Amino acid sequence: MTMNPLRTRRLTVAAAAAVALSFTGTAFASGAAAAHRDDGKITVGIKFDQPGIGLKTPDGTYTGFDVDVATYVAKQLGHDPKDIVWKEAKSADRESLLQRGDVDFIAASYSITPKRAEKVDFAGPYLLAHQDVLIRADDTSITKPSDLNHKKLCSVTGSTSAQNVKTKIAPDAQLQEYGGYSECLTGLENGVVDAITTDDSILAGYASQPEFKGKFKLGGFKLSNENYGIGVQKGSELKAKINTALEKMVADGSWAAAVQKNFGPAGYQAEPAPKIGVVVQ
Repeated sequence: MTMNPLRTRRLTVAAAAAVALSFTGTAFASGAAAAHRDDGKITVGIKFDQPGIGLKTPDGTYTGFDVDVATYVAKQLGHDPKDIVWKEAKSADRESLLQRGDVDFIAASYSITPKRAEKVDFAGPYLLAHQDVLIRADDTSITKPSDLNHKKLCSVTGSTSAQNVKTKIAPDAQLQEYGGYSECLTGLENGVVDAITTDDSILAGYASQPEFKGKFKLGGFKLSNENYGIGVQKGSELKAKINTALEKMVADGSWAAAVQKNFGPAGYQAEPAPKIGVVVQ
């Protein structure tokens, strides 16, 4: 039987489309399951550039409070430290990393907010941080938030923390925006700026570094509440398992030890371990 050329063309196009759709579906499924490995490993998102929180060191190791929390949680999930694959989770990428399945969970100074909770689920919180300021250890001129008026206040470009101070607390503060907190610290050390603002946990992490020991202190102003949670995919069964692990970490003293280890040198007075599922507004 002779095939109609037009019909032949239609069948060819349809077959090609079906193949393309098949590859697309396979690629999507592969991406969604990327974090769930068959080799016994687990992929965890952390910050790579926040001393005391999550830092990738020059020798390729990882340190910080979030690293210690994530390592403990992974252990409770059945994974030794050698089984952890660390992946950088920049602030702007965290939701997409989880939604794509590039990581199993994220512990990266990840504040629980209603907007984020629309896209991902959160275990925890495991730390209640606050927006604060870091000042020089010998500075006695800044003892309350309003003292920031007419002071040179540093934060990173686009920071909501700095704008919060300008609009709600000290409208006459002289805002200096730098590319990173390391630059702010250099400016604070050299007297170019008078204070740095962001989460107190992040500030304490920087101030706890050996090269800065004894040079800075936290204001202790508690300008906002930041409930750090561990992000997982929407509907993931990991949420309940991670919550159980976090409760155990607090109960056996490992949580308090991690706080002291990572923040203690800066004199950081951490809040008591938060109750799982309770987000402080």
